[in-house]
Amino acid sequence: MEQQRILCVGLVCLDIINVVDKYPEEDTDSRCVSQRWQRGGNASNSCTVLSLLGAPCAFMGSLTAGPVAENLPDVTENDFSKVDLRQFKWIHIEGRNAEQQVKMIQQVELYNSRLPQQQRITVSVEIEKTREELYQLFAHGDVVFVSKDVARHFGFQTAQTALTGLYSRVKQGAVLICAWAEKGADALGPDGLLIHSDAFPPETLVDTLGAGDTFNAAVISKLSNGGSLQDALTFGCRVAGRKCGFHGYDGISEEFSDG
Repeated sequence: MEQQRILCVGLVCLDIINVVDKYPEEDTDSRCVSQRWQRGGNASNSCTVLSLLGAPCAFMGSLTAGPVAENLPDVTENDFSKVDLRQFKWIHIEGRNAEQQVKMIQQVELYNSRLPQQQRITVSVEIEKTREELYQLFAHGDVVFVSKDVARHFGFQTAQTALTGLYSRVKQGAVLICAWAEKGADALGPDGLLIHSDAFPPETLVDTLGAGDTFNAAVISKLSNGGSLQDALTFGCRVAGRKCGFHGYDGISEEFSDG
C-alpha cells in the first residue's frame, strides 16, 4: 500500500519579494537590489517544507494556470467531500474560511469514527490572523498552532501565558503550540506540562518570510512520524532557524531529511 501522506489545505499565492541593502526607514525611498517572484501562502509553504524534509505530502487549494490571479475561492466543504481520505494520515488546515473548515474537519471526524485509533487521521489547524471567525477552530484540532499575533490580541505577552490562558478553548486531549520568534516556542498538552524549545537563529539573518510555515511543517513532520512533543518542538525551531539564514526554502534539504 502506498505510504499515507500529509495534506495541507489553504492558500497558495504569489509573493513578490524586493531585496534591499538594509531595512528601510519610514517615509524614505530605498533602491531595490534584486527582486524575485516566489510561490507563497501558508499551507503551500508548509507543503513545500514537508516535501523537502522527505515527508509524502499533498496540497489542496485554488490554483491558476497563469502567473497571477484575482479572487480565487477558498476550499469549501463540498470541494473537500470529494477527497479520498484514505490517502492521508494527517490533515493540516490553515485557518481561513473557518465555518467551512469546521465542516471539513467534521467530515474527517466521521471518517475517523469508523476506524481504530491507530488508523485515524490527525488534524492540525493554524490560527494566525486576528479574526474572530477563526477562533472557532481552536476546538477542532488535535494539534493547534496559535500565532504570536493572536496571543497578543488576547492580551498575552509570552507564549507560556498564552498557552495556559487559551488551552481551555481546545478540545480534550489536544496539543496547543505557540511560536514566539526569537524567544523560541512552547507547547502544552493534555498532561498539563509546558514544553519549551529555544530558538536556533542563523549566523546571519537573511529571510524570515515563511519561517512560521516552516516551523509548523517541521513540527508536523516529526509528530506524524511518532516523535515526542519535545522533539517536534525543538526540530521545528531548528528548521525554522535554518530557513531564516537563506532566501527561499531549498537550503532546508541540505541539512535536514526525513525528520
